[in-house]
Amino acid sequence: MTARKKIATPDAPQAIGPYSQAIVAAGLVHCSGQIAFDPKTMTIVEGDVSAQTERVLQNLTAVLKAAGSDLSKVVKCTVYLKSMNDFVAMNAVYGKHFTGDTPPARSTVEVARLPKDVLVEIDCVALAGG
Repeated sequence: MTARKKIATPDAPQAIGPYSQAIVAAGLVHCSGQIAFDPKTMTIVEGDVSAQTERVLQNLTAVLKAAGSDLSKVVKCTVYLKSMNDFVAMNAVYGKHFTGDTPPARSTVEVARLPKDVLVEIDCVALAGG
């Protein structure tokens, strides 16, 4: 059986159900979807999809850091948008966080509804550690 390590950090929203912020297994960090929830104020950030995408990526960064990884090691993201009309604005913020010659693979889908009625949710898989 492959060892699995649970990742939990107070710098990102706490899991509110039977899931973990992330699991490290087989050399990969599997991050649960993050929404625009500010763990310091315990509220959803105000603003448009750009503001929410920024908070989501800050949350993912915190989870990855707790796992000994970072955004530069992300190999795959899935972006869930409430409206595909927000794609350009989300993508502009996303692109500021994923720079370089090898951005991660990505899927982007429009969904009927997201937790707390946010505009965007992102999950990712990254290389663990060193």
